[in-house]
Amino acid sequence: MGVLIPARDEATELPACLSALRGALRELSPELERRVCVVADRCHDLTAELARGSGADVLVNTRDLTIGEIRALGARHLSRGLNHHTSSRTLLLSTDADTVVGRDWAVRHVRRADAGWDAVAGTANLDTELAAMVRPRYEALLRDARNPAGHGNVYGANLSIRASSYDAVGGFLPIRTAEDHDLWRRLARAGFRLAYADEARVTTSARLNGRAPDGLSARLRALAGTA
Repeated sequence: MGVLIPARDEATELPACLSALRGALRELSPELERRVCVVADRCHDLTAELARGSGADVLVNTRDLTIGEIRALGARHLSRGLNHHTSSRTLLLSTDADTVVGRDWAVRHVRRADAGWDAVAGTANLDTELAAMVRPRYEALLRDARNPAGHGNVYGANLSIRASSYDAVGGFLPIRTAEDHDLWRRLARAGFRLAYADEARVTTSARLNGRAPDGLSARLRALAGTA
């Protein structure tokens, strides 16, 4: 198992993210190899140093890359580090530096993979009072996500993909936003088994000024403006 975390100037949020992740990984069988990769993207703070101090692998990027390319860097690094395992038995998980995973987060994703699912999108809860302002509309999005005909609750902050399936569709593409939805759509078109897992939960920042131009923060701004 490999967990990838893109991070840009996240020295404030990253320690809580990594602490929660360590707790979640401790819940796994000790026989399951696991690696964590933080991609420090053009950081001007101590993001990379904090990540190294936690024991994570750290990739430092200084180029103007898209979020799709940043996630792909992390996934590629993890796949190489775990290439002594069969790719169909290797799970790539994605979360974000401003996100705290649940204690059973990794276990839940592994169980879904063991049950035959190729990719799993978990639920993202919000972490601040803003959640109360937009909660009815945001919860409506989550309800739609549980309906395969809905638009889907797919966030890079809570996603797992079997490595063989990831490779089969070309992984994350070099796009500036919605790289998670793009990957999910290509997996669906290719016929892979996809699941929404309400039980695999994370708590993510409800900040309105996020890193991706059309990511969760943009959706929250829209919801807050119409609440």
